[in-house]
Amino acid sequence: MTTNRKNLKAYLFSTAGILAMLAILVAVYVIAGFLKARVDLTADGLYTLSEGTRAILKKLDTPVEVRLFVTQNSAVMPVALKTYAQRVEDLLLEYRKVSGGRIELKKYDPEPDSDAEEMAALDGVEGQTLGSGEKIYLGLAVSLLDAREPIPFLFPEREKLLEYEVTRAISRVVNPEKPVVGVLSALPIFGEFNPMMMQMGQGRQNPWIFLSELKRDFEVRQVDMTVDKIDDAIKVLVAFYPRDISEKAEYALDQFVLRGGKLIAFLDPLSIADSRSNPMNPMQRNLSSGASLDKLLKAWGIEFDKSKVLADLNYVTRINQGGRPSPNPAVLSLTRDAVATNDIVTSQIDSLLVPFAGAFTGTPVEGLTRTVLLQSSSNAQLVEKMMAEFSGEQLVKDFASASKEFALALRLTGKFKTAFPDGAPKDAADASTNSPPDQASPASLKESAQETSVVLVADADMLFDQVCVQVGNFLGQRIIMPIGGNLNFIQALIEHMSGGNELIAVRGRATMSRPFTRVKAMQARAEDQFRAKIKELEKSEADIRQKLSELQVTKTEPGQRFILSPEQQDAIRNYEKEQVRVRGELKTVRKELRREIDSLETGLKWANIFGMPLLVALGGLCLALVKRKKTAAK
Repeated sequence: MTTNRKNLKAYLFSTAGILAMLAILVAVYVIAGFLKARVDLTADGLYTLSEGTRAILKKLDTPVEVRLFVTQNSAVMPVALKTYAQRVEDLLLEYRKVSGGRIELKKYDPEPDSDAEEMAALDGVEGQTLGSGEKIYLGLAVSLLDAREPIPFLFPEREKLLEYEVTRAISRVVNPEKPVVGVLSALPIFGEFNPMMMQMGQGRQNPWIFLSELKRDFEVRQVDMTVDKIDDAIKVLVAFYPRDISEKAEYALDQFVLRGGKLIAFLDPLSIADSRSNPMNPMQRNLSSGASLDKLLKAWGIEFDKSKVLADLNYVTRINQGGRPSPNPAVLSLTRDAVATNDIVTSQIDSLLVPFAGAFTGTPVEGLTRTVLLQSSSNAQLVEKMMAEFSGEQLVKDFASASKEFALALRLTGKFKTAFPDGAPKDAADASTNSPPDQASPASLKESAQETSVVLVADADMLFDQVCVQVGNFLGQRIIMPIGGNLNFIQALIEHMSGGNELIAVRGRATMSRPFTRVKAMQARAEDQFRAKIKELEKSEADIRQKLSELQVTKTEPGQRFILSPEQQDAIRNYEKEQVRVRGELKTVRKELRREIDSLETGLKWANIFGMPLLVALGGLCLALVKRKKTAAK
């Protein structure tokens, strides 16, 4: 009887314990649902609002309304988009929390022929039509008084840009007046008429994507390459590949800087965008002559050689040629080590693709301070640009490091002095005399009255569409995804120089990447071995050719000049053996590299599969041992 009571008591206690545990779990679930607590376990805090967003939200003194339009019909809405819609809503709730309630979130289900659908259309939120003919919505509109900023559709492929797009929309309605940015370029970055495209039904090429992105945040004005004065409304001027710039236009840039304007110059010794085929003769290729601002750079104490391109073995890029990846050290894949992480413009950039860039040397004149934003490694050298464009593998074989770092982008700050001490060039002076006789022509400035900034970048192709973005398609819509931080770089530069810093940190997070540094180091080590073996093979080939020539000279009888002597045959056989040996060693190096990479990949895979379950199991065993010891102690 006593045993039965003990069993019943144990059973009741067990049942009560299970019910109590169930009640606790339900309570935790309910409380967590009300609190909407979010835990971000990512290393870079990708699901936590950035400091830039928090700074913008803290400055809000007027309620901002965010209207979220999401199709709720599960039979129509794809599962992936429904999951992403919840992610968007969670993020917006975080915005509301951080803003202290000044972000007012309203959610609508735009069913067909409903008021919500009409409201979405008025807000600029567009529905996407599925293959079945059904229309779905996942977009939002931010409004403050009469200002409205829509995000027509939130594509999951652009999830990394989600926070930036929302924060930018809030910033735009709070500050609806866009800063004026001027853009001067010898390239058709604003679009061009192409007769070859006309034959295919397209008469005009679109503007470059980086320019379209800038227009979303700034009022972009095109500046002519022959301008003699920069409009006073322009506060930031981008001189983008100013090839063959006229002297009067360079004088206009000089006076713009001296008036306190901010200048960003993208120079380039070898532009792949400028080396396009001739539309009238597609087989004829135009060679890039490069672009610089020689007179201004000389006045500032900076040198830029348009005949040389920078090659760097630490940032080599592998380009697919003939079905196999071929290394080209003149196409730079810059990592965080090449970036000035302590500068607000580049602090959030950790990857850039920079093809055929030049380098800045020299020492700034007195009164100017130089800050390097991007630089090469010490394993770099300047090479002839013709060699860089046509033979990446030859560059690797003949590489000879200069053992110093080169500046790829730098900022000059201080009071600038004119590059035209004798005044305006004759043609510019003549142009200024077109004013009425009673109106005196403006005097040339000799020195800036206040400190200003100029940023110099040694490459323009980094903003070429094929280099900086990847264009995709989602539900029939053109989707643009940034490659690395190239777009972020130009955006951050202009935002900083036009006075806004908060959005820099937000956009930078969208391009954060985690390169496989160990794999890159293994590849670099293998490349060093390849170069040594290839040079050994080339030396052996050169030696055998010299020996064959010497043996050929020793022949005296005319009939034997075209017959190999026994010595020549032995020399050729020795070379063939040496060639087989070196090639075998090259294969061994490749196999070892592949084996190391596969081993690393396998280790990471098994760690991901079994690592967490193993930790949980070990934690459970430790907990059981501790509990057992406590029970035994009683």
